[in-house]
Amino acid sequence: MDLVSIVGTILAFVVVILGTILKGSSVEALWNPAAFVIVFAGTIAALLVQTQGKVLKHAIGMLPMIYKPPRHVPNDLISRVIGWSEISRRQGLLGLEPQIDSEQDPFVRKGLQLLVDGSEPEAIRGVLEVEQDTREHQDLAGAKVFEQAGIYSPTMGIIGAVMGLMAVMQNLADPSKLGHGIAAAFVATIYGVALANLLMLPMSSRLKGMIHKQGKMREIIIEGLVSIARGDNPRQIESRLQGYLT
Repeated sequence: MDLVSIVGTILAFVVVILGTILKGSSVEALWNPAAFVIVFAGTIAALLVQTQGKVLKHAIGMLPMIYKPPRHVPNDLISRVIGWSEISRRQGLLGLEPQIDSEQDPFVRKGLQLLVDGSEPEAIRGVLEVEQDTREHQDLAGAKVFEQAGIYSPTMGIIGAVMGLMAVMQNLADPSKLGHGIAAAFVATIYGVALANLLMLPMSSRLKGMIHKQGKMREIIIEGLVSIARGDNPRQIESRLQGYLT
């Protein structure tokens, strides 16, 4: 689990609640069912109109990555690639076949299988680069869902505030209701702005950073497997792959 992300999420709620108390209001003032429905349901509705179902499903599936991100250790990956290279030099490419089942990443398994099958180096590169581009496109589309939610939610908050003020204007004859009504109207704005800037936009940025790191890891895998297929020396392969760490 990523403690930094967990602490950040908790702190986002604490900031809003503590800020409300320090400003002299009450925690109960933050709860408004009508504002909640307008902002949250309205944001979801906008996303449903804009986003394809499979993209939205993929985005939801990416949520655990924020709090339990995949490990990105390039040095360990390079060491594994060098190990595969040494096995291939001693036992031939077929000696890598037992390594396929021990790998959990489907991308790595596919690359090793192409290698064991005796595919040409450029054929391996072509297949894996298409796979990489497709996955990166899907992941970026998923991350963009949260970015779009961060764009829509403040607008929904403004809509909620305006609707609340409309209700206040209808009760101008009763001054006792004005203060409470105006406060409730602006709760929707708080929901929209807080949802965007404390959750949705940071989540999108974090996911994009992870996608970039995953892309780098896959580039290392592609270059390493292509080098093995060409029969390059393990030391040459290591030197080439170290360039990805700069």
